[in-house]
Amino acid sequence: MPRWTGTWLEGPGVTLGELRSPDTWPGSRLGLPREGRGAVATFSVRVIAFLADIAASGLASGLVLAFLAHPTDKQRQAAGLAVLFVESALLVALTGQTLGMRVTGLQVLRLEDPTRVPGLATGIIRTVPLIASLGLVGFFTKDGRGLHDLAAGTVVVRSS
Repeated sequence: MPRWTGTWLEGPGVTLGELRSPDTWPGSRLGLPREGRGAVATFSVRVIAFLADIAASGLASGLVLAFLAHPTDKQRQAAGLAVLFVESALLVALTGQTLGMRVTGLQVLRLEDPTRVPGLATGIIRTVPLIASLGLVGFFTKDGRGLHDLAAGTVVVRSS
């Protein structure tokens, strides 16, 4: 085998754990704790919260669609997305939590002032990319922030 293939096939010579500094964790650059209340929420818990939100939105949109004689697939999809948008934007704006976040113990914090609830503008700014990026689920920064968090200047943390 030629010499050059042996160099890249052997790998970098370090493990992923060695590449990470022991003094960094998701949220460390934001001044958040490593674990417990206020720590960045894990991806799996955020997915569970989002699935709960989708289920709640599906139930609510089903109630709305019950008043239509024969809703089309497009009407069902539009109603589901509309309810998900309104639920996410309003609840995050007013309480800092969606229904799914409340169930899983998560909360949305404003990076500039974590003591205040996000507010309506932040709720909407955060929800638009969330709905638009449903196909990009899983793309997060090192600090566990998605596209929607970056746009709104927020971070999702454990509330309990």
